[in-house]
Amino acid sequence: MTEATPGAGPFQVGGAPRGYTAIRRANHRREELRRRLPRLLFGLVLCGLGIASMVAADLGLGPWDVLHQGLSRLSGIPIGTVGILVGLVVLGLWLPLRERPGVGTVLNVLVIGIVIDLTLLVLHTPGSLWLRTLMMLAGPLLFAIGSGFYIGAGLGPGPRDGVMTGLARRGVPVGVARAAIEVSVLLAGWLLGGTVGAGTLVFAFGIGPLVHLFLPRLSLADALADTDG
Repeated sequence: MTEATPGAGPFQVGGAPRGYTAIRRANHRREELRRRLPRLLFGLVLCGLGIASMVAADLGLGPWDVLHQGLSRLSGIPIGTVGILVGLVVLGLWLPLRERPGVGTVLNVLVIGIVIDLTLLVLHTPGSLWLRTLMMLAGPLLFAIGSGFYIGAGLGPGPRDGVMTGLARRGVPVGVARAAIEVSVLLAGWLLGGTVGAGTLVFAFGIGPLVHLFLPRLSLADALADTDG
């Protein structure tokens, strides 16, 4: 799925900060998981609902979801399931980058796609343009709030953002890498029949500021690490 770049917490754009490994272990302790997992799952459900709303609006999607939709139309596989399969492939790229997924990383791959497919069983494209426009605008808002919850849970970035942070730690400017990858997947998705439109622009320019607004308000403080990592 399309992912929001984390701007705070242990998963910042510039790569893992000092103490990342210790923070990661501390956030995954059993007592921490009890309070972090519900927020993580709630956030992922919101992300799935947001993407499904944009799919049903049929006015354009974020770059990765354009690719997923194009592959879905080509293969006949539901878009959420395609997103899961693509997410697993992207997660495989973590191996040469020596990135370690968290609980949130794996659940990101699975939950968002499942929610999209289930939602689209009952949510269809309305006939009126104004209602489609509202659904298109609601998508990035729901996704940003969901991102605030799931990134703020501190249990691991999404698979695509993990690739970005892995590249950043190896000296590749993360902005350049992200732009190149997202333009590439957007073009590929469009060529495959994915929908590019007003929603694509709204998502591209709106998701960053919205996540920046919600993430600090929805993040949990990192657990105290046993060491400096």
